[in-house]
Amino acid sequence: MTMVDVTAKPEVYREAKAKGAIKLKAETIRLIREGKVEKGDPFQVAKVAGILAAKKTSSLIPLCHPLPLTGVEVELHIVDDSKVEVETTVKTRAQTGVEMEALVAAATALLTVWDMTKQYEKDAEGQYPHTSIQELRVVSKVKERRV
Repeated sequence: MTMVDVTAKPEVYREAKAKGAIKLKAETIRLIREGKVEKGDPFQVAKVAGILAAKKTSSLIPLCHPLPLTGVEVELHIVDDSKVEVETTVKTRAQTGVEMEALVAAATALLTVWDMTKQYEKDAEGQYPHTSIQELRVVSKVKERRV
């Protein structure tokens, strides 16, 4: 097992976008819309959590290179009465890409929404039959071409 050696690769501009969604009960979506989630605004906390997670990616994924991130954006929005979507954008000038950072940011933002709304999502037995994280994926990546 080794971390890929990128020593010979040039530093170039790189960008990755990731998306994912969390399925929630309609009542939970209503509470988010109305600003009535007891723990606070899940979208604001999820944005901060996603940014922090992107910066910590190489500590979480063992063979991922530590990268100097130059930009991290985390946007959340309600899709409908049962779904919240997150989109993350991560940027750098480095020798390797930032797909993992974008994915970790998206996953962490979604987990944060779950954590902040879990009291509304549990059923009578304390389970989460309606809640799920879905469709986590890289939607695009950019790599500057050297001329």
